[in-house]
Amino acid sequence: MKRLTNTQREVLIGILLGDASLQTFNNGITYRLRVLQKNQEYCKHLYNIFQNFVTTPPKSITTKKGETRWYFNTLINPCFRFYGHQFYCQDSKKKVIKKIPKSIHKWLTPCSIAYWFMDDGFTKWKKHSKAIRFCTDNFSKREVQLLCDVFIEKYKIKAKPQKHRKNHYRVYILEESGLDLKNIIFPLLRDEMLYKCPEKWYN
Repeated sequence: MKRLTNTQREVLIGILLGDASLQTFNNGITYRLRVLQKNQEYCKHLYNIFQNFVTTPPKSITTKKGETRWYFNTLINPCFRFYGHQFYCQDSKKKVIKKIPKSIHKWLTPCSIAYWFMDDGFTKWKKHSKAIRFCTDNFSKREVQLLCDVFIEKYKIKAKPQKHRKNHYRVYILEESGLDLKNIIFPLLRDEMLYKCPEKWYN
C-alpha cells in the first residue's frame, strides 16, 4: 500500500476543507481523491503533488453553465480510508455528507490553511480590507465554530462564524488579524492564486 507523505497529508486536509472530495464505491473500505478546480495551473499543481497516485493527467469538462473546470481522480487506495472516515458521515436521511473532524486542531497546519485558502478563501473587500472569509456553507455552525477555535487558540488569529443566508455560516477572519493570517500562509501560496489576497497584503 502506498503511503501519503507529510506534504500530501497537509495538502489533503486543506483541500478537503475546500472543494476536493473523497469517493468510495465499496462502503468506505477504500477511497479515491477527486479534485475539481476552475484554475488549470492550480489543478496541475495539485496533480503534481499527488502524481504517484494518479495515472491520468488533469482533463477539462464544461459545466451546464458553459464554464470550464479542470479535474483529476487518484487511483483507489486504502491510504485515503482514514481521511474518508474522518471527513464524511451519514445524516439522518442516510445521505453521505462532509463533516469537520473532531481532531482538526491537530491537523490544521499553515500548509493546510494555505491550500484551504486557495480552494475556498476570499477577501471581503479586495481593495479596502484585510478581512478574509472561508466558504464553509455546507458545515454546521458548531463545526464552523470549531474551525474558528483553531485559528484563535493555535494561531492567535481572531475568527468567528458569520451568517451567510439562512442556516449557513462562514469562517470570518477579522481585519485586525488579516496580517497574522498572511504571515503564516502567504509564502505558501501559488502565484496563480494570489488574486484571492487583499491588496493590502502587498503594501
